[in-house]
Amino acid sequence: MTEHGASDVVRNDDAHRFELAIEGDAIAAAYYRLDAKGRLVLTHTEVPSQYEGRGFASALARGLFEIARSRRLTLVLKCPFLRSWYARHPEYREVVDESRGSFAEI
Repeated sequence: MTEHGASDVVRNDDAHRFELAIEGDAIAAAYYRLDAKGRLVLTHTEVPSQYEGRGFASALARGLFEIARSRRLTLVLKCPFLRSWYARHPEYREVVDESRGSFAEI
């Protein structure tokens, strides 16, 4: 299997998700919706069960946060995994909306 990194993450606007190709047709994905303020509300992250525990979700998270940083996007973290990942990576503070309610459950 090929090594995957943050630079392998792409934003798929048609599917409203960030994607990291794993192998074959398998992808790790972080789903989002746009809110009225133009922020990306990240709602759910998925990794196929046979690939769990191999770091794909973390590579996906780093990649999507890097995309947000480079494009000056604002993220709202509703996904528990992404909230947890962000708690360990506060260097991305400038792209996360931490205002009241932004971390509330869906």
